[in-house]
Amino acid sequence: MVTEGIPIDLVKVVHLLMLSFSWGMQAWVSLIAGVVLIQQVSRHTFGLVQSKLFPAYFYCLIGSNLCNLAIYAAYHPKDLLDWHRDVQMLLYIGALITACLNSHWFAPSINTLMFQTRKVEKEHGLGSQIGLFIPREGYEKLKERDSKYRVLRSKFDIYHRVSILCNLMGFIGTTINLIYTALNLATI
Repeated sequence: MVTEGIPIDLVKVVHLLMLSFSWGMQAWVSLIAGVVLIQQVSRHTFGLVQSKLFPAYFYCLIGSNLCNLAIYAAYHPKDLLDWHRDVQMLLYIGALITACLNSHWFAPSINTLMFQTRKVEKEHGLGSQIGLFIPREGYEKLKERDSKYRVLRSKFDIYHRVSILCNLMGFIGTTINLIYTALNLATI
């Protein structure tokens, strides 16, 4: 059911809280927590933490993005959309889709591949180094010697890059929607 007109204050508050929650969580997880964590713990510990953190992160994003999209769609009927609102609607949909892709496809695949590569790395004494800029020679030599590891690592890298791209696209969409909302606080 589409609701036309100006939303009540409670709807505005819920919409702004959900949008702020999404943006703040994305900023924290993507720009702060990961950077700090990778500099403080080993590569394998970092992967383990992310394997536990990211499913909850993506499900929270799905919930908040779905709530934002529902509220926005309810107060912006399709026949009243102009190009600004079209863009905003597409950004809400895009943020939801990228969170769903990460939650249901990329994160589980990345975790599976990460645990498989981790096992091989442990067997060769790798993965306990701390920091982002660790020596790569051991990993490169392992890729040269072990074709199974090379394939696993290659798949992991591809899925990881696409997941990062999805997360970035969702973050940019949420940021633009937050800006649009801030510039139009009276109407959400």
